[in-house]
Amino acid sequence: MANNNVGSIVSLWRYPVKSMMGEELRSTDMTEGGIMGDRAYALIDDETGKVVSAKNPPKWPNMFHFRSRYIEPLQKGNGLPPVRITLPDGSVTDSNQADANSMLSNALGRSVRLETRVPQTPNLEEYWLDKKEVTDEKMPEGTFFDLAIVHLLTTSTIDELRRLYPQGRFEIRRFRPNIVVNTNPDQPTFAENHWVGKTLTIGDNVVLKVTEPCPRCVMPTLAQGDLPEDKGILSTIFQKNNGHVGIYASVVQGGAIKCGDEIKVIDAAS
Repeated sequence: MANNNVGSIVSLWRYPVKSMMGEELRSTDMTEGGIMGDRAYALIDDETGKVVSAKNPPKWPNMFHFRSRYIEPLQKGNGLPPVRITLPDGSVTDSNQADANSMLSNALGRSVRLETRVPQTPNLEEYWLDKKEVTDEKMPEGTFFDLAIVHLLTTSTIDELRRLYPQGRFEIRRFRPNIVVNTNPDQPTFAENHWVGKTLTIGDNVVLKVTEPCPRCVMPTLAQGDLPEDKGILSTIFQKNNGHVGIYASVVQGGAIKCGDEIKVIDAAS
């Protein structure tokens, strides 16, 4: 087996509440369930029992105007700390408040509840921009993730998309990765496309198995903060990279990771 140093971690991201804005980290722990505390909370639609997701913006149009962060540092073995949520109007609530669900429901215009307990068969609704239709999508059992528990994205991919569609604002936050890899200059454009099916090592301990490319939906086109809505973002991705940006991975071995850690690709076939 050959080791290939492809780059290093330039940023780490955690999203305490599914489909809300999250928090940037300098270091964290990678567990068998992904980055510690990632998507540990979610909103449940009281009417349907489905997980609330920005994948259906006609129903949930302002999810990216909510921000979430943990009130206390996460530590192994100490349980999940409360989460603080800033609403679009600037008001703040947290998971300990008795009126948190009513505040969130009022802000969203539908009855919801904040949960850490995953439904027995979790699913969400996804809006398809081209067909203008909504489908029910299954989620991995026991989690609030869409398809996989770790999402990586490279700077080479963002740089290439910017080159291909310069009028669009391709920024990391549109794609909601966990790990952003600053790729070495010798890496190809859309570098992570070449890592599917291979193993990544991060720093001294963490090992990930790359399972599949990350298919993109309507979410990267949505407005958030000062980023405007832009459907050209998605059409460029489909025209230039088969609708994929980034990769998904599973955790083979966990451990501490931090910005600056080197990332190597292990190709078992070599």
